Amino acid sequence: MNFTERSLTGPIFAFAFAFAFAFGLGSAWAQNAPPASWQDSQPCPSWVSREGGTAPAQDKRWDLTLSPYTLHWGAQTPEHKKVILGSLDRAVPGNRLCGMSLFSNSFGQPTMYVYVGQRWDPLFDDSKWFAKVTAGIFYGYVGKYKDKVPFNSNGFSPGIIPSIGYAFSPNDSAQVLILGNAGLMFAYGHRF
Repeated sequence: MNFTERSLTGPIFAFAFAFAFAFGLGSAWAQNAPPASWQDSQPCPSWVSREGGTAPAQDKRWDLTLSPYTLHWGAQTPEHKKVILGSLDRAVPGNRLCGMSLFSNSFGQPTMYVYVGQRWDPLFDDSKWFAKVTAGIFYGYVGKYKDKVPFNSNGFSPGIIPSIGYAFSPNDSAQVLILGNAGLMFAYGHRF
């Protein structure tokens, strides 16, 4: 099997695994009855929710995040590619969440991030500012780029991503994700 075949097979396997976890096993752990609609589905495992925590509002259970631009620290090389990200989170009681991001990494490789997290809303006693931290597993830094992320094992590596956002409407926000020593990702978020 050549590098191209491996680079396509890995993300397909990782996506299938994450989909089964997030939308299959997680749903079975979190609820007994099937949801009335996809918006009522609960893909997060029950251990993500904080017992006694306030449940998210009906219209604020899901977050779609889209990022068209990432600012990398240091000099750009010809190896660097444009990073494009799409992410979907499900909010659960206690301002916690779980989710999955699909993106092209800095080297043009399809990459996935499956995570759990915490949201602080409002921040700075201002109802428009919020912060979020997620922690999970990346898959996608493979081949000659496997050493570009720490603790990479066969394309899988741990990750923690803090972010800060500003809600410019009740459901829309601008966000900045801090990518460790790699750079900043600028994103649009929509809650529904």
